[in-house]
Formats: sequence, structure tokens, C-alpha cells
Amino acid sequence: MSDNLILGNKGEDLAAGFLKENGYKIIIRNYKSKLGEVDIVAFDKDVLCFIEVKTRNSLEFGLPKEAVSPFKQRQLAKAALLFLKEKKFLNKKARFDIVSVLCSQSSPKIDLIKNAFELDESFSL
Repeated sequence: MSDNLILGNKGEDLAAGFLKENGYKIIIRNYKSKLGEVDIVAFDKDVLCFIEVKTRNSLEFGLPKEAVSPFKQRQLAKAALLFLKEKKFLNKKARFDIVSVLCSQSSPKIDLIKNAFELDESFSL
């Protein structure tokens, strides 16, 4: 397993624990579809959250959350919409969150960005 995969898995584990501690109920981790992947799908009270986890060892390439580009946002949205359709959750409130994990210190710094981005009105599959 590559160093990036190990770091990514560590970040996702830390993020999942952090989310649980903050009241999220995790439905699935690493949801994969033909249209993309969502790291974590969870409920925050009555809102279904599609959560992208970004982990870095340093700030050399910027903050982890800055790696969620507009392209990545569209890929996440496509996978999320397919998940909503498959699970018949189209009537649920939903949002996109980002968990940013920085592992450069002795203890990781974890930031949660709720409602990190919205889809533009022209979005469609």
C-alpha cells in the first residue's frame, strides 16, 4: 500500500471517529459508484451529509480542504445523487461537508466544514 493510501486511510479513520463524537451517524464509508466515490455518508440529525475527507502531512501544498476542487465537487455530487436515488432518499435534506485532517503535529488537527459547497443550479447527471 502506498504512503498516500496509508495516510488517506488514517485520515478517514480519524474523521469517522471525530464525526461520531460530534453526533453524526455514519451510514457508509467509501461509497463507490460508476460516477464516483464518497468517503463518508452520514446523518447529522435529519440531514444526510456527503463528506469528503482530505488528509495531509504538511501545509507544503496548502490546506487539505483546498484540494476539493470544483471538478472534485462535481464528481462528489454525481455520486451523491446516485446514492440518493438508489436508497430512495431523494426527499431527504442533504449537504456536502469536508473534513480536513492535518497530521503534521504530534496530535492531528481535524476541522469540519459543514455545507462546504453547493451545486450550481445547472448541475445535472
